[in-house]
Amino acid sequence: MVIKPKFKGFICTTSHPEGCKQTVINQINYVKHMGKIKGAQNVLIIGASTGYGLASRIVSAFGLNAKTIGVFFEREATENKPASAGWYNTVFFEKYAHLEGIYAKSINGDAFSLEVKQKTIDLIKKDLGKVDLVIYSVAAPKRIDPVKNEMYNSVLKPIGKSYVEKTVDFHTNEVSYVTLEPATEFEIQNTIKVMGGEDWLLWMKTLVENDCLCENAKTVAYSYLGSELTYPIYKNGTIGKAKEHLEKTVKDIDEILKSLNGKAYVSINKALVTQASCAIPVVSLYISLLYKVMKEKNIHEDTIHQIYRLFKDYLYSDQLFLDSEGRIRLDTFELREDVQAEVKKLWKEITSENVTTLTDISSFRKEFFNLFGFEYANVNYDEDVEHKLNIPSIF
Repeated sequence: MVIKPKFKGFICTTSHPEGCKQTVINQINYVKHMGKIKGAQNVLIIGASTGYGLASRIVSAFGLNAKTIGVFFEREATENKPASAGWYNTVFFEKYAHLEGIYAKSINGDAFSLEVKQKTIDLIKKDLGKVDLVIYSVAAPKRIDPVKNEMYNSVLKPIGKSYVEKTVDFHTNEVSYVTLEPATEFEIQNTIKVMGGEDWLLWMKTLVENDCLCENAKTVAYSYLGSELTYPIYKNGTIGKAKEHLEKTVKDIDEILKSLNGKAYVSINKALVTQASCAIPVVSLYISLLYKVMKEKNIHEDTIHQIYRLFKDYLYSDQLFLDSEGRIRLDTFELREDVQAEVKKLWKEITSENVTTLTDISSFRKEFFNLFGFEYANVNYDEDVEHKLNIPSIF
């Protein structure tokens, strides 16, 4: 099959296996170059197939030499359609892990469900006994509550009043103004149900109740705070309310981990090109500008750089530095005063005519395509490619 990118809105509906392989190879090579970290040996990653979750799995396996179980919800290939990018990412992650004798098994299904939680418990008990690190990196537009069996849908909206701001179509480089209407209280609560901390807490309760956590076990969930420029759509919007709930959940998880001397953390990460961030109006333009400023100051990091730093300098460092609210902060370079001052200055000047010079939108666009395995220079996208690939250890 010859696979080309196809789009539905700002989402790419196809993915290329050879390009996804390159994504995995690049991240593995970076971790190997940076060197080994002494830390967890059995790691569960919930949301393990793309973005921060994939990077966490790669750092765990190739940095810590840890055994990993990855949980995700991805689409297998059919005769006429390629698999999702996360499926291909996992195919090649497992291939390279197994080549080096590193245990890696995967569970494909709805992480919100009781069924997948039970499958995970069974696999941990069978193969690992217990885990000493749990990464929670789930991003989903909807959730079925496993207890009430009710469906909840998340929305990306401001709260209180309409929000009007610049955004960019990174396919055409057209800068325009977008108006977003405020969320209803119903939409706010639904978004919290999907993107808040409720499912993370359910996972940790399940693991504790089934004696699947080691003494001193740690768990980390990923979040984002962002710049004042994006506060109305992010920090002060529906997604921000969900992230506030996620952060509050830390106290509940700490309580259930107390008997194990375990600890829960939220890591506030830097703005990056992800499948989620591409769908948020305004944020794509902000990231394009942020990339340019941070690269000029030589402080830019991508996903694998941040997660390696998280493991080495925070989770498994002699000293764990937290902010006043007990959070890990990987976004300190992004929020540096000189960085934000430059971003805010340039933001006022951006138009369709100068967006390619004032921002790094070309990198944003390339990274977006890379997420789905496209626009790698060493991949021939005109060639037929085997698209029906199986994950070696899938449950």
